[in-house]
Amino acid sequence: MANLSRRNVLKALWLIPAGGLLRAQQHSKPAPEYSTTVKVVNLFAIVRNSKGQVVKDLTQDDFQLDEDGKPQTIRYFSRETDLPLTLGLLVDTSGSERNVLPSERTASFRFLDKVMREDKDMAFVIHFDFQVELLQDLTGSKAGLRKALDQLEIRGGRQLQRRPSGGDGDGGGGGRYPGSGGGNHGGGTALYDAVFLGADELMKKQPGRKALIVLSDGVDNGSRLTLERAIEAAQRSDTLLYSILFEDPNGNSGFGGHGRRGGARRGGEDGRKVLQRLSRETGGRYFEVSRSQPIDQVFESLDEELRSQYSIGYTSDAKTSSTDYRRIHLTTKQKSMTVQTREGYYPS
Repeated sequence: MANLSRRNVLKALWLIPAGGLLRAQQHSKPAPEYSTTVKVVNLFAIVRNSKGQVVKDLTQDDFQLDEDGKPQTIRYFSRETDLPLTLGLLVDTSGSERNVLPSERTASFRFLDKVMREDKDMAFVIHFDFQVELLQDLTGSKAGLRKALDQLEIRGGRQLQRRPSGGDGDGGGGGRYPGSGGGNHGGGTALYDAVFLGADELMKKQPGRKALIVLSDGVDNGSRLTLERAIEAAQRSDTLLYSILFEDPNGNSGFGGHGRRGGARRGGEDGRKVLQRLSRETGGRYFEVSRSQPIDQVFESLDEELRSQYSIGYTSDAKTSSTDYRRIHLTTKQKSMTVQTREGYYPS
């Protein structure tokens, strides 16, 4: 057992059934008292007016909440939350992203450099193609995150080499999650596996605000898990998912014809609809990079959202002990405003 590398630990963990994984590295800052109480449901919400502008000056009395159709009382409320922020950057490095990866890399670091507060926030970086690989574990080190982003590259299935272990501890590298990608070593994209692993293994035990940011064309043709399992993992870990559709405008299909245009889709699902669903059902937001909305502008909008969240908590008055999914409906009394938050939760 001496000199057991982090990569080998991850290999061993993959053999444990989902939900039985533990991670030692956690935030050092304690969560607010109410977030440790299992009977309290925590929400982070963004409100926009009829012009699509973010509204930042609402009070607790401006909101209405129900669970499965039954009105609920909001017991905890904050306009400007100072809770720690944990971010996970999930970057598609399949062949279809070949021409846009340099822009993704540069804009991603500018975003992380701007939004992360020293000694308070943490982030990690995962890339995915036919496998899922943790390039940088949870860290507050911007230098470590930059190094991980510099490692992003498009690689063909048979050319993908195992990265040397970065060791344990802050600023170290990560490791491959063996078995992801369904063994498709000729190409493919394991988007759903990446979302599941980011939410279930890295986000689940983190306190405070949590968000996964996915940069992809939304095509999955290599995951072991389903879209539904990926969404459920994000919901169970109280993680918002922001998806950014970033595709090659020239329709480059990359290796093996797995690009969005004419490429294989798992179950015939459209990449755009997949990303929209991931964000909608977890309380995040969908973005689409275009000439009129370049990726730097997308990240500016995302930065504004993360700084403009309402923190809301309530104690469910449901009498049943069922662990089935419960639907949440959060609105404002001003009907012209729209609220962005997660659609529900699992009480377990």
